[in-house]
This record gives sequence, C-alpha cells and structure tokens, in this order.
Amino acid sequence: MARVVVDVVLKPEILDPQGQAILGALGRLGVTGVTGVRQGKHFELEVEDALDGDALARIADTLLANPVIENYSIRRV
Repeated sequence: MARVVVDVVLKPEILDPQGQAILGALGRLGVTGVTGVRQGKHFELEVEDALDGDALARIADTLLANPVIENYSIRRV
C-alpha cells in the first residue's frame, strides 16, 4: 500500500473569498508580512502500489477537483 496526497487550490485568476478573509484576520491579529492567502483542500488516499499516475489523475480530475476553477497536485509520500 502507498499513501498519495492530492492538494487542490483555486486557480490564480479565481477570486478566493476565504483566503481574503484569512488575510484580513491576520492583519487584525497584528501579523505582518503575509501578502496573500489561497485556501484549498488536502486529500490523503491509501492506494495499492500498482495504481498508476493516470488513474490518480482521473480521480483528482473527476472527483476531487473542479478543473474549470481548480488546480491540483498529486504526490506519493
């Protein structure tokens, strides 16, 4: 068995209201130096070693992410 991590974030051109809210809250907390925040989703999958990259991409592209507005990255850990 292997563990695969899929991280999904909104594409840069898509407005991220939650990220903007976090950025505003950081300022109210007195935290300086953070100039941008993008929120996303993090998935950890336990998969058989034989599951190939194409199958993982199909899972991410059709189930975990909306490819119209989101980008994703896949890595085995």
